[in-house]
Amino acid sequence: MNYVTLSNELKMPILGFGVFRVPDKKECAESVYQAIKAGYRLIDTAASYTNEDAVGDGVRKAINEGICSREDLFITSKLWVQDMQNYEMAKKAIDASIEKSGLEYLDLYLLHQAMGDYFSAWRAMEDAYQDGKLRAIGVSNFYPNILTNFCETVKIKPMVNQVELHPYFTQQQALETMKEYNVIPEAWAPLGGGRYNPFEDEMLIAIANKYQKTVGQVLLRWNIQRGVVVIPKSTHLERIIENIDVFDFELNDSEMNQISSLDQGYSGSRAKHFEPDFVRMCLSKKIHD
Repeated sequence: MNYVTLSNELKMPILGFGVFRVPDKKECAESVYQAIKAGYRLIDTAASYTNEDAVGDGVRKAINEGICSREDLFITSKLWVQDMQNYEMAKKAIDASIEKSGLEYLDLYLLHQAMGDYFSAWRAMEDAYQDGKLRAIGVSNFYPNILTNFCETVKIKPMVNQVELHPYFTQQQALETMKEYNVIPEAWAPLGGGRYNPFEDEMLIAIANKYQKTVGQVLLRWNIQRGVVVIPKSTHLERIIENIDVFDFELNDSEMNQISSLDQGYSGSRAKHFEPDFVRMCLSKKIHD
């Protein structure tokens, strides 16, 4: 496994395992366990995924079987918008995430969206970080203008920014802004989120065949070579194993540029972060019992 180094010198795996839209507790826990068994050490969840407890179950199973130690793992979760109304709500939500996971601390905790009173929520995260409950703190879906304002305002700058990053939405300006503030980029939907048919693209197929890899492995490798942390998701063991097998080949500059040329300059995701209706939906989305 390769690692990136956060601004606080903490090492973070450059490839991890995501559990977005794996609500079934048993399936999620088993997928996390199998991922750790396959070599993953970064697991990414969120309060809004409603599976923090299942992630904890999978983690504990792996630890109890001696596959790894807690210190070997890098567990990430995220604070949901409804808990960003004030400092106290955010503080309680941070503790709730840790309690649901059954872990003593989280390695990384992110503001899930730039919505609500996220500055007050960030102060709660800063305090939890200084108290040792969170080993690193960051943000998600902070676009360049928002990230710039945020970094110029807060006491502790975010260490990670998790955004949509794949060949069809390369977000070069976002990467440059993150680099300026020493923020590590992390990609959600690194395979395109099932929207662009990359597995039928002749150029990508040719590159994959050259290295005797799959198109999915090529897409992950492209982001990794850009210094982007990737967190592909799968509940299928063969795909889980396939997605981590990307460290024995390297794309050349020409191939990197070819893949980057697929950029459409905009997101095709259903999550329209700039649309008022999307913001209102997020603000009204309840995730607690």
